[in-house]
Amino acid sequence: MQDASMLQLFNDDIGISEQLLELIDSEHQALGERDLDSLQQILNAKQPLLSQLGQHAQNRAQLLQSLQLSADLEGLQALAASSPLGAELLKQSSRLTQLLERCQTGNLRNGRLIRSSQTSTRSMLSILNGNETPSLYDSSGSASRGVNQRPLSQA
Repeated sequence: MQDASMLQLFNDDIGISEQLLELIDSEHQALGERDLDSLQQILNAKQPLLSQLGQHAQNRAQLLQSLQLSADLEGLQALAASSPLGAELLKQSSRLTQLLERCQTGNLRNGRLIRSSQTSTRSMLSILNGNETPSLYDSSGSASRGVNQRPLSQA
């Protein structure tokens, strides 16, 4: 009975992780296009999925602990060893782990894109406010700084 519940949690989380991965890919596209409306919709869709994944992970840990097993891979392997569903439990656990790793990789990629965009925006705002002057090239190809630059608002 416990093994069937555990398998159901894995199967549910695999479906949730696949949805999350699609949203992360959509988020990447929306970030590239700077589509704030889509980003907000994606964020609203991701939140409940992340919450469900967290709750299911907690449920799996509690299930293993109720069987006097550790709430990690060793505990799952012990459950699988005594269950007719053991092979399927380990297979689905591995599949879920792979999907979650792909989600994490996509999320890190999106985070780098966000940080790059923030840096670019800060630099542009600094130039517009006159706090920083852009590097220009002179006739010899050397970088030179413009002199007596004024903020765009005062130009």
